[in-house]
Amino acid sequence: MKTNQLIIFLSIVLTIYSSASWYIFKRGYQAIGYNHKIQYIYTIIYCILFASYIIFRIFDRFELHKISYIFTWIGSFWLAALLYFFLIVLFIDILRLINHFIPFFPEFITINIAKTKQILFISSLLIVALLLIYGRFNAISPKVRTIDVSINKTANGLKNLKIAFVSDIHLGAIVDNGFVKKIVDLLNEQNADIILLGGDTLDEDIGPVLANKSGEPLKNLKARLGVWAITGNHEYIGGIAQALPYLKSIGLNLLLDETRLIDNKFYLVGRLDRESFRFNGNKRAPLDSLISSVENKSLPIILLDHQPFHLEEASNNGIDFQLSGHTHNGQIYPFNLLASKIFDIAWGYKQVGNTQYYVSCGVGTWGPPIRLGNTPEIVVINMKFESNDYIKSTK
Repeated sequence: MKTNQLIIFLSIVLTIYSSASWYIFKRGYQAIGYNHKIQYIYTIIYCILFASYIIFRIFDRFELHKISYIFTWIGSFWLAALLYFFLIVLFIDILRLINHFIPFFPEFITINIAKTKQILFISSLLIVALLLIYGRFNAISPKVRTIDVSINKTANGLKNLKIAFVSDIHLGAIVDNGFVKKIVDLLNEQNADIILLGGDTLDEDIGPVLANKSGEPLKNLKARLGVWAITGNHEYIGGIAQALPYLKSIGLNLLLDETRLIDNKFYLVGRLDRESFRFNGNKRAPLDSLISSVENKSLPIILLDHQPFHLEEASNNGIDFQLSGHTHNGQIYPFNLLASKIFDIAWGYKQVGNTQYYVSCGVGTWGPPIRLGNTPEIVVINMKFESNDYIKSTK
């Protein structure tokens, strides 16, 4: 990313972050009353929480030590807490505004405003704490989702293909070795013919990954037809020059705008992430250019493309099945509602013409280490190959 673009982006983010933080701080300060000791403690704690995310973003670019780990976790959870505190406070203020013009608050609320504010303050703390606890538990409890699909092509005698697909692991300071081992164990338990990784295997900077040896468990992935991966946007954010050698070192076969004939049965196409040009100036090849290298288009063609934009490209180029990730399905409510507006498929299965799509909500987390409104997943695709002629003959 160019320096001026980075400065603009960071300025916008810091402005939003600071404004939301001040709004919540001010309302909380007003709610706790005029006990100066409590106000002082509240201010100190809030300043630590506010600064923790900024410190986390700074330390995340280096190998982490114990003190920086503390700020990493505090800052990451605080991001989610900030969102829900903001929504709660905004909701209360909207009710107050309505009540100002059309009084409807019952007397037990208005008779002692100071006490009402304190009750709302404590209730908000409890609600947000429960959301964070549940969201964290959910985030570290990936589920295996199985779908059955049929491809109307023959695959040189191959009748069935079992694919294990995982996307958006986000190896880094938060997604550590222990969680990755859980993912690897779940993937290997599926006894899949092939394992596919749909990008954002790395979070951003590779320093914490090297320090924690977070990616080492991926070396233990086992599949008869190999473990194949593509890049996501986060590999470029963190530095693609460092990311690619590392991904190869942990046993991943990378497809970088490449097409592979797998076991003489089907084609696997892997695209560079669409953000590659913005970060390092390498523009990815058009899909039709990649497909032109497919010698036998009568065989099934499976596409890995990290971001599910312009889905019509796959359909227009004869792709049989596309696998994507990136969206996290919003990761935390209510961003899943926004994701459904941005992407044609924010999560799940869809068929358009002869092309079938699956967009995974991912298995790791980015930013806040929680998931609310969706569950991290490992996707198992039981793919059946049968030509139209075969289908007709069995009717």
